[in-house]
Amino acid sequence: MVEKALASEADAALLDLEDAVAPDDKADARGNVVRALTELDRHGKRGLYRVNPLGTPWFHHDLIDVVEGAGDALDAVMIPKLERLEDLYLVDGLLAQAELAAGLERGHVRLEILIESAAALVSVDAIARSGARLEGFHFGPGDYAASVGMPQTHIGTRDEWDDAYPGDRFHYPMQRIVVAARAAGLRAMDGPVADLGDDEGLRQSARRARSLGFDGKWCIHPKQIATVNEVFSPTDAELERASKLVKAYEESTAAGRGSIAVDGQMVDAASIRMAQAVLDRARD
Repeated sequence: MVEKALASEADAALLDLEDAVAPDDKADARGNVVRALTELDRHGKRGLYRVNPLGTPWFHHDLIDVVEGAGDALDAVMIPKLERLEDLYLVDGLLAQAELAAGLERGHVRLEILIESAAALVSVDAIARSGARLEGFHFGPGDYAASVGMPQTHIGTRDEWDDAYPGDRFHYPMQRIVVAARAAGLRAMDGPVADLGDDEGLRQSARRARSLGFDGKWCIHPKQIATVNEVFSPTDAELERASKLVKAYEESTAAGRGSIAVDGQMVDAASIRMAQAVLDRARD
């Protein structure tokens, strides 16, 4: 399964020590993560794994053993259920000690943070501004729903409870995560869709996340990757229009003109920033 994930068309493969591993197997699984990072062909993917949460009996060794064992083959650690800025400082301090023991420069190991509780959402702005190793936020819809007491029968897709609320029940936490991430120059990634047979639900979930500004979405099975990549990649029509707008605006600026019209629509500096964002997404 690890080899298949590393060879897939996903942009990253997350090696998991949390939900994917039974309690009795967690200690042995750390060695599997180290071997995967140091011995397997990652096909250009960064070294990334998820530890168990702070407060569990596995967290400390998940962090220390894998960082020291993988060394410079490790790029980032994902921390689930992190809820306070103080927790982030604790993680940073432990990582610094592990890096020292492994002969790595302080800050070599970056952090990805899962926002999946009410307490985490309240702290998301402070966490984002900490600057301590952070690369991005990830939204965990299942644990978030449980945290706030939100009834939910399908993780990541709409269910019968969505009809009881006149709007998107997850709009608030998702928008807060995106805003906090963008204000701090971080990535924002949406969580998974659990129903592997609901292709349309996956597509709609991915479109919702992209419409709010998310950079990508988790896939829990290789069959989901193509749909998610398609939704989060600009279409040929989007790229063509973005290139056309940028070119027209550059020509207008060189000629000393301000806003212009392209295909009957006004184009100004804000339009160009949106167009440039499309081109940047394609390059990424």
